[in-house]
Amino acid sequence: MEVFEEDLVACLEALRAGGTILYPTDTIWGLGCDATDENAVRKIFDIKQRPAHKSLVVLLADVKSIFRYVAHPHPDLADILAAFDRPTTVIYDGALHLAPSVINADGSVAIRLVQEPFCRHLVKRLRKPLVSTSANLSGQPSAPTFADVSPEVKQGVDYIVNYRQTDTTPATPSRIVKIRENGELEVIRG
Repeated sequence: MEVFEEDLVACLEALRAGGTILYPTDTIWGLGCDATDENAVRKIFDIKQRPAHKSLVVLLADVKSIFRYVAHPHPDLADILAAFDRPTTVIYDGALHLAPSVINADGSVAIRLVQEPFCRHLVKRLRKPLVSTSANLSGQPSAPTFADVSPEVKQGVDYIVNYRQTDTTPATPSRIVKIRENGELEVIRG
């Protein structure tokens, strides 16, 4: 547990200073930063060599946090999210209080409530949304394990998490959905 806590403290220092991190998520390895800090978000795009018009996923720790960053969430949101049986990113219209580069051109934002212990502790202690985008160069395969992360990405970040670097459990990107007005899910990526 000592590595876990040391990594959390180091991540928080980097994130609060406007830096970027390479960390294990509830899915694949990700690049992260404070999702309210536009300069930090731009660093993520630079590391990934990704066009700035592509939006990013944001991690939050609980349902009530969504109401701070989304104008009009579905009235049954808590029940809908509680029914998810795997990591699922939801596209919400009406993004609020996030760095402009996190928000899609149509005003939407992709948010995932994270259950993985490290990410959950990190988001809760940061008290801000955390960017989570695959730890790869744009157009390259995502990195399911730390060993799959390219040297260019590792060299570009301010802090690399030690926790779970040796984990080789198969990982896949999250499912992506949009909640329709009637509460049904529109699956964008299964």
